Amino acid sequence: MKDFRDLKVWQRSHELTLKIYKITTGYPRAEIYGLTSQIRRACASISTNISEGCGRSRDTELACFIEIAIGSGK
Repeated sequence: MKDFRDLKVWQRSHELTLKIYKITTGYPRAEIYGLTSQIRRACASISTNISEGCGRSRDTELACFIEIAIGSGK
């Protein structure tokens, strides 16, 4: 089990999530359940998958969650 907070990739993805939430507060109110929600969830999914992968016991499981995190960023 690795501490995800020590990983630079997690730190940067968390910072990105905070920035995205701040930026999307300026989006039109009509998009709160559409585009805004989708962008926020995709961005938050990156750091969430990294942290979940770090909680797994095998490196192969971590690699799987990293792949999912990469997909969220595309």
